[in-house]
Amino acid sequence: MNLPYFIAQRLIKGRREGTSFSRPINVIAIIGIALGLAVMILAVSILTGFKQQIRDKIVGFGSNIQILNYDSNLSLETIPISDTQPFIPKIKEIPGIKHIQVFATKAGIIKTSDAIQGVVLKGIGSDFDWNFFRSNMVDGSVFTVTDTGRTNNVIISKKIADMLKLKTGDSFAMYFVQDPPRSRKFTISGIYETSLEEFDKVYVFCDIGHIRRLNGWTDDQVSGFEVFINDFDRLDEMTLAVRDVIGYKLLEDKTQFKVTNIRIRYPQIFDWLNFQDINVIIIIILMLLVAGFNMISGLLILILEKTNMIGIIKALGSENITIRRVFLYQAAYLISKGLLWGNVVGIGLAYLQLKTGLVTLDPTSYYIKTVPVNLNLTHIILLNVGTMIAIILMLLIPSQLISRIMPVKAIRYD
Repeated sequence: MNLPYFIAQRLIKGRREGTSFSRPINVIAIIGIALGLAVMILAVSILTGFKQQIRDKIVGFGSNIQILNYDSNLSLETIPISDTQPFIPKIKEIPGIKHIQVFATKAGIIKTSDAIQGVVLKGIGSDFDWNFFRSNMVDGSVFTVTDTGRTNNVIISKKIADMLKLKTGDSFAMYFVQDPPRSRKFTISGIYETSLEEFDKVYVFCDIGHIRRLNGWTDDQVSGFEVFINDFDRLDEMTLAVRDVIGYKLLEDKTQFKVTNIRIRYPQIFDWLNFQDINVIIIIILMLLVAGFNMISGLLILILEKTNMIGIIKALGSENITIRRVFLYQAAYLISKGLLWGNVVGIGLAYLQLKTGLVTLDPTSYYIKTVPVNLNLTHIILLNVGTMIAIILMLLIPSQLISRIMPVKAIRYD
Protein backbone atom coordinates (compact mmCIF):
# COMPACT_ATOMS: atom_id res chain seq x y z
CA MET A 1 0.00 0.00 0.00
CA ASN A 2 1.17 3.52 -0.80
CA LEU A 3 0.82 4.97 2.71
CA PRO A 4 1.42 8.66 1.82
CA TYR A 5 -1.16 8.48 -0.95
CA PHE A 6 -3.68 6.76 1.34
CA ILE A 7 -3.27 9.40 4.07
CA ALA A 8 -3.51 12.20 1.50
CA GLN A 9 -6.76 10.75 0.17
CA ARG A 10 -8.25 10.59 3.68
CA LEU A 11 -7.22 14.19 4.37
CA ILE A 12 -8.72 15.40 1.08
CA LYS A 13 -11.97 13.51 1.72
CA GLY A 14 -12.18 14.85 5.27
CA ARG A 15 -11.56 18.41 4.08
CA ARG A 16 -14.37 18.13 1.52
CA GLU A 17 -16.85 16.74 4.02
CA GLY A 18 -15.96 18.88 7.04
CA THR A 19 -14.91 22.41 7.80
CA SER A 20 -11.34 23.59 7.81
CA PHE A 21 -9.72 27.00 8.20
CA SER A 22 -7.40 26.12 5.29
CA ARG A 23 -10.28 25.63 2.90
CA PRO A 24 -10.56 29.29 1.75
CA ILE A 25 -6.79 29.39 1.17
CA ASN A 26 -7.01 26.24 -0.93
CA VAL A 27 -9.85 27.72 -2.98
CA ILE A 28 -7.76 30.84 -3.62
CA ALA A 29 -4.82 28.66 -4.69
CA ILE A 30 -7.04 26.72 -7.10
CA ILE A 31 -8.47 29.94 -8.54
CA GLY A 32 -4.96 31.35 -8.97
CA ILE A 33 -3.79 28.26 -10.85
CA ALA A 34 -6.96 28.19 -12.98
CA LEU A 35 -6.66 31.85 -13.97
CA GLY A 36 -2.94 31.49 -14.63
CA LEU A 37 -3.43 28.52 -16.95
CA ALA A 38 -6.40 30.17 -18.68
CA VAL A 39 -4.30 33.27 -19.40
CA MET A 40 -1.43 31.12 -20.69
CA ILE A 41 -3.73 29.15 -23.00
CA LEU A 42 -5.25 32.35 -24.37
CA ALA A 43 -1.85 34.02 -24.79
CA VAL A 44 -0.34 31.08 -26.69
CA SER A 45 -3.43 30.42 -28.84
CA ILE A 46 -3.79 34.10 -29.76
CA LEU A 47 -0.08 34.53 -30.55
CA THR A 48 0.12 31.39 -32.70
CA GLY A 49 -3.16 32.32 -34.38
CA PHE A 50 -1.92 35.83 -35.08
CA LYS A 51 1.39 34.62 -36.51
CA GLN A 52 -0.35 31.99 -38.62
CA GLN A 53 -2.86 34.40 -40.14
CA ILE A 54 -0.28 37.08 -40.96
CA ARG A 55 2.08 34.46 -42.35
CA ASP A 56 -0.66 32.90 -44.51
CA LYS A 57 -1.57 36.31 -45.92
CA ILE A 58 2.03 37.10 -46.87
CA VAL A 59 2.43 33.66 -48.46
CA GLY A 60 -0.85 34.16 -50.31
CA PHE A 61 0.65 37.20 -52.05
CA GLY A 62 4.16 35.89 -52.68
CA SER A 63 4.30 32.09 -52.09
CA ASN A 64 6.72 30.29 -49.78
CA ILE A 65 9.59 30.00 -52.25
CA GLN A 66 10.38 31.86 -55.48
CA ILE A 67 12.64 30.81 -58.35
CA LEU A 68 13.95 33.79 -60.35
CA ASN A 69 16.66 34.72 -62.81
CA TYR A 70 19.91 35.26 -60.91
CA ASP A 71 20.80 38.85 -61.81
CA SER A 72 21.66 42.06 -60.03
CA ASN A 73 18.30 43.64 -60.88
CA LEU A 74 16.51 44.59 -57.64
CA SER A 75 13.43 46.04 -59.35
CA LEU A 76 10.08 44.35 -59.91
CA GLU A 77 10.90 43.78 -63.58
CA THR A 78 13.50 41.03 -63.70
CA ILE A 79 15.06 39.34 -66.70
CA PRO A 80 12.59 36.67 -67.89
CA ILE A 81 13.12 32.94 -67.85
CA SER A 82 11.42 30.14 -69.76
CA ASP A 83 8.46 28.43 -68.10
CA THR A 84 9.53 25.05 -69.50
CA GLN A 85 12.39 24.19 -67.16
CA PRO A 86 13.55 20.57 -66.74
CA PHE A 87 13.75 20.92 -62.96
CA ILE A 88 10.01 21.67 -62.46
CA PRO A 89 8.88 17.99 -62.58
CA LYS A 90 11.68 17.10 -60.14
CA ILE A 91 10.62 19.84 -57.70
CA LYS A 92 7.03 18.59 -57.81
CA GLU A 93 8.29 15.18 -56.69
CA ILE A 94 9.90 16.60 -53.52
CA PRO A 95 7.85 15.49 -50.47
CA GLY A 96 6.20 18.54 -48.93
CA ILE A 97 5.80 20.55 -52.15
CA LYS A 98 2.17 21.60 -52.54
CA HIS A 99 1.94 23.62 -55.75
CA ILE A 100 4.05 25.44 -58.38
CA GLN A 101 2.83 28.32 -60.54
CA VAL A 102 4.30 30.93 -62.87
CA PHE A 103 4.09 34.69 -62.40
CA ALA A 104 5.29 38.00 -63.79
CA THR A 105 5.33 41.50 -62.29
CA LYS A 106 5.45 44.98 -63.74
CA ALA A 107 5.19 48.41 -62.13
CA GLY A 108 2.46 50.69 -63.42
CA ILE A 109 0.28 53.68 -62.64
CA ILE A 110 -3.51 53.62 -62.45
CA LYS A 111 -5.10 56.86 -63.61
CA THR A 112 -8.72 57.82 -63.12
CA SER A 113 -10.47 61.13 -63.78
CA ASP A 114 -9.37 62.62 -60.45
CA ALA A 115 -6.66 60.38 -58.97
CA ILE A 116 -3.54 58.36 -59.76
CA GLN A 117 -1.92 55.50 -57.86
CA GLY A 118 1.29 53.57 -58.39
CA VAL A 119 0.80 49.80 -58.19
CA VAL A 120 2.41 46.49 -59.08
CA LEU A 121 0.66 44.54 -61.81
CA LYS A 122 1.09 40.84 -61.09
CA GLY A 123 0.44 38.54 -64.02
CA ILE A 124 -0.80 35.04 -63.34
CA GLY A 125 -1.32 31.99 -65.50
CA SER A 126 -3.90 29.26 -65.79
CA ASP A 127 -2.07 27.33 -63.06
CA PHE A 128 -2.68 30.04 -60.44
CA ASP A 129 -4.15 28.84 -57.12
CA TRP A 130 -7.08 31.16 -56.32
CA ASN A 131 -7.98 29.66 -52.91
CA PHE A 132 -6.41 32.47 -50.87
CA PHE A 133 -8.05 35.29 -52.82
CA ARG A 134 -11.42 33.55 -53.08
CA SER A 135 -11.53 33.49 -49.28
CA ASN A 136 -10.75 37.23 -49.14
CA MET A 137 -13.10 38.57 -51.84
CA VAL A 138 -15.46 41.28 -50.62
CA ASP A 139 -17.15 41.98 -53.95
CA GLY A 140 -17.33 40.35 -57.37
CA SER A 141 -15.27 37.28 -58.17
CA VAL A 142 -11.91 36.14 -59.48
CA PHE A 143 -11.32 35.86 -63.22
CA THR A 144 -10.37 32.88 -65.35
CA VAL A 145 -7.05 32.68 -67.18
CA THR A 146 -6.76 30.42 -70.23
CA ASP A 147 -3.85 29.46 -72.46
CA THR A 148 -5.78 30.34 -75.62
CA GLY A 149 -6.40 34.07 -75.12
CA ARG A 150 -6.00 37.07 -72.81
CA THR A 151 -8.66 38.46 -70.51
CA ASN A 152 -8.84 42.14 -69.58
CA ASN A 153 -10.35 41.36 -66.18
CA VAL A 154 -8.39 42.11 -63.02
CA ILE A 155 -8.91 42.01 -59.29
CA ILE A 156 -7.85 44.92 -57.10
CA SER A 157 -7.84 45.47 -53.36
CA LYS A 158 -10.51 47.35 -51.44
CA LYS A 159 -7.76 49.76 -50.38
CA ILE A 160 -7.01 50.73 -53.99
CA ALA A 161 -10.70 50.75 -54.91
CA ASP A 162 -11.48 53.17 -52.08
CA MET A 163 -8.56 55.46 -52.92
CA LEU A 164 -9.49 55.64 -56.60
CA LYS A 165 -13.27 55.43 -56.06
CA LEU A 166 -13.61 52.31 -58.19
CA LYS A 167 -16.06 49.42 -57.93
CA THR A 168 -16.67 46.02 -59.50
CA GLY A 169 -17.45 46.36 -63.20
CA ASP A 170 -15.60 49.66 -63.62
CA SER A 171 -12.82 50.06 -66.16
CA PHE A 172 -9.60 52.00 -65.69
CA ALA A 173 -6.44 52.77 -67.61
CA MET A 174 -2.99 51.73 -66.40
CA TYR A 175 0.14 53.42 -67.74
CA PHE A 176 3.62 51.90 -67.92
CA VAL A 177 6.82 53.95 -67.96
CA GLN A 178 8.95 52.37 -70.69
CA ASP A 179 10.27 53.17 -74.12
CA PRO A 180 7.89 53.82 -75.71
CA PRO A 181 5.34 54.44 -72.91
CA ARG A 182 2.35 52.14 -73.05
CA SER A 183 -1.08 51.82 -71.50
CA ARG A 184 -3.70 49.14 -71.00
CA LYS A 185 -7.38 49.26 -70.15
CA PHE A 186 -8.62 46.78 -67.55
CA THR A 187 -12.03 45.87 -66.11
CA ILE A 188 -12.50 45.07 -62.42
CA SER A 189 -14.02 41.62 -61.94
CA GLY A 190 -13.59 41.52 -58.17
CA ILE A 191 -12.32 43.34 -55.10
CA TYR A 192 -10.35 41.61 -52.35
CA GLU A 193 -9.39 42.68 -48.84
CA THR A 194 -6.74 40.98 -46.69
CA SER A 195 -6.23 43.91 -44.25
CA LEU A 196 -2.48 43.56 -44.93
CA GLU A 197 -2.21 47.17 -46.02
CA GLU A 198 1.40 46.97 -47.15
CA PHE A 199 0.30 44.50 -49.84
CA ASP A 200 -3.30 45.58 -50.41
CA LYS A 201 -2.28 49.03 -51.55
CA VAL A 202 0.20 47.63 -54.08
CA TYR A 203 -0.99 44.53 -55.93
CA VAL A 204 -3.34 44.30 -58.92
CA PHE A 205 -3.74 40.84 -60.48
CA CYS A 206 -4.12 40.32 -64.22
CA ASP A 207 -3.62 37.77 -67.00
CA ILE A 208 0.12 37.13 -67.46
CA GLY A 209 -0.36 37.56 -71.23
CA HIS A 210 -0.59 41.34 -70.77
CA ILE A 211 2.81 41.56 -69.12
CA ARG A 212 4.34 39.35 -71.81
CA ARG A 213 2.91 41.64 -74.47
CA LEU A 214 4.01 44.83 -72.70
CA ASN A 215 7.56 43.56 -72.20
CA GLY A 216 7.89 42.03 -75.65
CA TRP A 217 8.36 38.53 -74.21
CA THR A 218 7.57 35.28 -75.95
CA ASP A 219 4.61 33.15 -74.86
CA ASP A 220 6.82 30.89 -72.72
CA GLN A 221 8.65 33.61 -70.75
CA VAL A 222 7.83 34.52 -67.15
CA SER A 223 9.39 36.42 -64.25
CA GLY A 224 9.73 33.23 -62.25
CA PHE A 225 8.05 30.38 -60.41
CA GLU A 226 6.19 30.44 -57.10
CA VAL A 227 6.45 27.32 -54.96
CA PHE A 228 4.03 26.53 -52.13
CA ILE A 229 4.82 24.02 -49.39
CA ASN A 230 2.64 22.10 -46.93
CA ASP A 231 4.48 22.97 -43.70
CA PHE A 232 5.77 26.51 -43.16
CA ASP A 233 7.97 25.32 -40.27
CA ARG A 234 10.04 23.43 -42.87
CA LEU A 235 10.59 26.55 -45.00
CA ASP A 236 14.39 26.62 -44.73
CA GLU A 237 14.64 22.88 -45.30
CA MET A 238 12.40 23.02 -48.39
CA THR A 239 14.30 26.04 -49.75
CA LEU A 240 17.54 24.05 -49.60
CA ALA A 241 15.82 21.06 -51.23
CA VAL A 242 14.67 23.22 -54.16
CA ARG A 243 18.16 24.72 -54.51
CA ASP A 244 19.69 21.26 -54.57
CA VAL A 245 17.37 20.19 -57.39
CA ILE A 246 18.08 23.31 -59.48
CA GLY A 247 21.81 23.45 -58.83
CA TYR A 248 24.10 26.37 -59.61
CA LYS A 249 25.09 25.71 -63.22
CA LEU A 250 24.66 28.17 -66.08
CA LEU A 251 22.31 27.03 -68.84
CA GLU A 252 23.13 27.33 -72.54
CA ASP A 253 21.38 30.70 -72.71
CA LYS A 254 23.52 31.97 -69.79
CA THR A 255 20.58 31.77 -67.37
CA GLN A 256 21.33 31.08 -63.74
CA PHE A 257 18.59 30.70 -61.15
CA LYS A 258 18.12 32.26 -57.74
CA VAL A 259 16.01 30.55 -55.07
CA THR A 260 14.63 32.74 -52.29
CA ASN A 261 11.89 32.36 -49.71
CA ILE A 262 9.29 34.59 -48.12
CA ARG A 263 11.26 35.04 -44.90
CA ILE A 264 14.29 36.34 -46.79
CA ARG A 265 12.17 38.72 -48.87
CA TYR A 266 10.26 40.20 -45.92
CA PRO A 267 12.62 39.88 -42.93
CA GLN A 268 11.18 42.91 -41.12
CA ILE A 269 7.70 41.37 -40.91
CA PHE A 270 8.90 37.98 -39.70
CA ASP A 271 11.31 39.57 -37.20
CA TRP A 272 8.36 41.54 -35.83
CA LEU A 273 6.28 38.36 -35.56
CA ASN A 274 9.10 36.51 -33.80
CA PHE A 275 9.46 39.41 -31.38
CA GLN A 276 5.93 38.69 -30.16
CA ASP A 277 7.20 35.41 -28.68
CA ILE A 278 8.99 37.40 -25.98
CA ASN A 279 5.69 38.85 -24.76
CA VAL A 280 4.14 35.40 -24.41
CA ILE A 281 7.21 34.03 -22.60
CA ILE A 282 6.98 36.89 -20.09
CA ILE A 283 3.24 36.23 -19.57
CA ILE A 284 3.85 32.51 -19.00
CA ILE A 285 6.63 33.16 -16.48
CA LEU A 286 4.52 35.69 -14.57
CA MET A 287 1.48 33.38 -14.49
CA LEU A 288 3.63 30.46 -13.28
CA LEU A 289 5.07 32.62 -10.49
CA VAL A 290 1.62 33.80 -9.41
CA ALA A 291 0.20 30.27 -9.45
CA GLY A 292 3.30 28.91 -7.72
CA PHE A 293 3.24 31.44 -4.88
CA ASN A 294 -0.48 30.85 -4.38
CA MET A 295 0.18 27.13 -4.10
CA ILE A 296 3.13 27.66 -1.75
CA SER A 297 0.94 29.64 0.63
CA GLY A 298 -1.70 26.92 0.39
CA LEU A 299 0.84 24.19 1.19
CA LEU A 300 2.19 26.09 4.18
CA ILE A 301 -1.35 26.47 5.53
CA LEU A 302 -1.94 22.73 5.06
CA ILE A 303 1.23 21.94 7.00
CA LEU A 304 0.34 24.41 9.74
CA GLU A 305 -3.15 22.97 10.05
CA LYS A 306 -1.86 19.39 10.40
CA THR A 307 1.13 20.08 12.65
CA ASN A 308 -0.34 17.87 15.37
CA MET A 309 -0.86 15.01 12.92
CA ILE A 310 2.71 15.39 11.63
CA GLY A 311 4.04 15.06 15.16
CA ILE A 312 2.02 11.88 15.77
CA ILE A 313 3.12 10.27 12.50
CA LYS A 314 6.74 11.15 13.24
CA ALA A 315 6.41 9.66 16.74
CA LEU A 316 5.16 6.44 15.11
CA GLY A 317 8.38 6.23 13.09
CA SER A 318 7.54 7.83 9.74
CA GLU A 319 10.37 9.56 7.92
CA ASN A 320 10.30 13.16 6.76
CA ILE A 321 10.22 12.13 3.10
CA THR A 322 7.11 10.04 3.69
CA ILE A 323 5.27 12.93 5.35
CA ARG A 324 6.41 15.34 2.63
CA ARG A 325 4.87 13.07 0.02
CA VAL A 326 1.53 13.21 1.90
CA PHE A 327 1.37 16.96 1.47
CA LEU A 328 2.76 16.92 -2.06
CA TYR A 329 -0.02 14.51 -3.02
CA GLN A 330 -2.54 16.94 -1.57
CA ALA A 331 -0.89 19.80 -3.44
CA ALA A 332 -1.00 17.78 -6.67
CA TYR A 333 -4.74 17.27 -6.13
CA LEU A 334 -5.30 21.00 -5.72
CA ILE A 335 -3.13 21.76 -8.75
CA SER A 336 -5.12 19.25 -10.82
CA LYS A 337 -8.38 20.97 -9.89
CA GLY A 338 -6.89 24.31 -10.81
CA LEU A 339 -5.66 22.94 -14.16
CA LEU A 340 -9.08 21.43 -14.88
CA TRP A 341 -10.89 24.72 -14.37
CA GLY A 342 -8.12 26.60 -16.15
CA ASN A 343 -8.62 24.42 -19.22
CA VAL A 344 -12.38 24.89 -19.08
CA VAL A 345 -12.08 28.69 -18.89
CA GLY A 346 -9.13 29.11 -21.29
CA ILE A 347 -10.30 26.71 -23.99
CA GLY A 348 -13.91 27.88 -23.59
CA LEU A 349 -13.04 31.55 -24.16
CA ALA A 350 -10.70 30.70 -27.03
CA TYR A 351 -13.35 28.55 -28.72
CA LEU A 352 -15.97 31.28 -28.25
CA GLN A 353 -13.68 33.80 -29.96
CA LEU A 354 -12.85 31.30 -32.70
CA LYS A 355 -16.52 30.74 -33.56
CA THR A 356 -17.92 34.23 -33.04
CA GLY A 357 -15.03 36.69 -33.55
CA LEU A 358 -16.43 38.59 -30.59
CA VAL A 359 -13.28 40.63 -29.87
CA THR A 360 -12.33 42.84 -32.82
CA LEU A 361 -9.13 44.63 -33.78
CA ASP A 362 -8.17 47.66 -35.84
CA PRO A 363 -6.95 46.15 -39.14
CA THR A 364 -4.81 49.20 -39.91
CA SER A 365 -2.68 48.42 -36.85
CA TYR A 366 -2.93 44.64 -36.54
CA TYR A 367 -3.60 43.56 -40.17
CA ILE A 368 -6.61 41.49 -39.08
CA LYS A 369 -10.18 42.37 -38.07
CA THR A 370 -10.74 39.99 -35.14
CA VAL A 371 -8.51 38.46 -32.49
CA PRO A 372 -7.21 35.24 -34.09
CA VAL A 373 -7.17 31.95 -32.19
CA ASN A 374 -5.23 28.77 -32.91
CA LEU A 375 -6.26 25.95 -30.55
CA ASN A 376 -3.42 23.47 -30.77
CA LEU A 377 -3.73 20.30 -28.66
CA THR A 378 0.04 19.94 -28.34
CA HIS A 379 0.40 23.46 -26.93
CA ILE A 380 -2.40 22.86 -24.40
CA ILE A 381 -0.86 19.57 -23.22
CA LEU A 382 2.58 21.15 -22.87
CA LEU A 383 1.15 24.06 -20.87
CA ASN A 384 -0.67 21.69 -18.51
CA VAL A 385 2.30 19.38 -17.99
CA GLY A 386 4.73 22.28 -17.69
CA THR A 387 2.54 24.08 -15.16
CA MET A 388 2.16 20.94 -13.03
CA ILE A 389 5.90 20.20 -13.03
CA ALA A 390 6.91 23.83 -12.39
CA ILE A 391 4.58 24.25 -9.40
CA ILE A 392 5.52 20.86 -7.89
CA LEU A 393 9.20 21.81 -8.13
CA MET A 394 8.45 25.15 -6.46
CA LEU A 395 6.75 23.27 -3.60
CA LEU A 396 9.76 21.10 -2.81
CA ILE A 397 11.50 23.87 -0.87
CA PRO A 398 8.60 24.92 1.43
CA SER A 399 7.82 21.24 2.08
CA GLN A 400 11.20 21.06 3.84
CA LEU A 401 9.44 22.78 6.73
CA ILE A 402 8.18 19.34 7.78
CA SER A 403 11.69 18.22 8.71
CA ARG A 404 11.88 21.06 11.26
CA ILE A 405 8.78 19.96 13.14
CA MET A 406 9.69 18.21 16.43
CA PRO A 407 7.28 15.40 17.47
CA VAL A 408 7.13 16.45 21.15
CA LYS A 409 6.23 20.06 20.40
CA ALA A 410 3.95 19.13 17.51
CA ILE A 411 1.82 16.71 19.55
CA ARG A 412 1.21 19.46 22.09
CA TYR A 413 0.36 21.93 19.28
CA ASP A 414 -3.23 23.05 19.24
